[in-house]
Amino acid sequence: MQFVRSQDLKPGMRLAKPIYNKMGVLLYERNTKLTLQSINSIDNFGLIGIFILEPAEPVPPLSKEDLEFEQFQTIYMFKLKDCMDKLLAQKNIPAITELAQNIYTHYGALDHKLNFTQNLRSSADFVYKHSISVAILSAMIANEMHIEPEDSQSLIAASLLYDFGYLSVPKSILDKNEDLSASDRDLIQLKSEHGYEIIRPHFAELGLNDTSLEIIQNIIFEDHATISPRLPKPPVQLLIDILKAADKFDRLTAMNINHAPMSELAAMTFFYSHISEYNRSVIAALADSIQILPTGACLDFANGEKGLVLADNPADFLHPMILNFKDNQIYDLSNPQTSDQLQIVDIMKTMDNRIAIDSDTLKQFVADPYIKATADRFRAQHIPQTEINTDGNTAGQQRKNELPQRQPEKNAFMVLPYFLRHLYLQFCFTSLQAHHFPHNAVRAFYQSHKDQHVEDYFRHIGPNHRNR
Repeated sequence: MQFVRSQDLKPGMRLAKPIYNKMGVLLYERNTKLTLQSINSIDNFGLIGIFILEPAEPVPPLSKEDLEFEQFQTIYMFKLKDCMDKLLAQKNIPAITELAQNIYTHYGALDHKLNFTQNLRSSADFVYKHSISVAILSAMIANEMHIEPEDSQSLIAASLLYDFGYLSVPKSILDKNEDLSASDRDLIQLKSEHGYEIIRPHFAELGLNDTSLEIIQNIIFEDHATISPRLPKPPVQLLIDILKAADKFDRLTAMNINHAPMSELAAMTFFYSHISEYNRSVIAALADSIQILPTGACLDFANGEKGLVLADNPADFLHPMILNFKDNQIYDLSNPQTSDQLQIVDIMKTMDNRIAIDSDTLKQFVADPYIKATADRFRAQHIPQTEINTDGNTAGQQRKNELPQRQPEKNAFMVLPYFLRHLYLQFCFTSLQAHHFPHNAVRAFYQSHKDQHVEDYFRHIGPNHRNR
């Protein structure tokens, strides 16, 4: 899966994530191939970009909870927008407490980690979607830290409104691709302070309590040159620390005009390298609230090898159990000796490994009869018979010594996308079945890859895998 900016979209690309309207109604399903019409629609939405599947990449599994989460973000983003628009106009201002209560109900008492999937964003709706995401993250962190429900809801309400001033920041600044100047940052700070001055006289109408107002005030005026908010009491300071961490995590992992989104792992690495700036307990609670390296994630290692997460490690997400693609072996990275050999760098940016396949790797590959037959049919259809005879030699004497060594490599590259799909599935099924991976998980894996190529593959390997 790759993030592709809207201006770089091409017909034929496949959606990796669904697109919903403001009512939560599905507009474009995953795996939908883009057309000129759908690209124009996405452009009209003003989206910064979307997530696209690689040419040979199967559709990743998406649970019911994942789908509901994306719908929830979309629906509540529009609810928040309506509230903020009325607040900006200072007319018919609704209470924010209902939104805060619903977020707390859905995500303030989870007993498991959540796949925090980022929704699609445009510069026009960035503030609303960012605020919703931060509110959800704050609710989950507060739950993990056993914050009292009343304080948790105060934190959620503050998370929904602390960025209100950004609505007044000129679009020319929000859409800048380069780093902001000092004057740009000063203007943003001024608009944030102005936003607080709008909120403060209406905090009763909004349903805010003193705690929410104090959190917003401290966030906005923390770095002000002349105005310093009063030092908050320890319980409120903890809520402020939670909001700071949630804000930064979302800014790092969400699509942005200025940078491509980071993976959850890269974001956590950022926190660990800047730990003096954040509350350690809050960062630990964040790591315990969301899936950082979920089962099925593909990884890049420091030694250049790649692998697949088979089972996460609740005690230390950086050391899960993995399948190494190089040797098709399973490794427990909680073992210090093993983790020293296989240090995780990041989640794979792409599943297209063609650039990593060299002649030596290809020489080691022994195809099964089905893949070999497919390659032979492909060669027969696409390689001119006048150029290559049955012995793999060319008619031209000038290339007599070159082709016997290089032609198999070239032929392999021609079928590589097809080969990689089968090899990837073969890795997963043979290894997972051999190590007693739950059959329902294997079945779910198959269901997420149900296309004609995979149907053919399963007919080839037999019915046993399908009927478990």
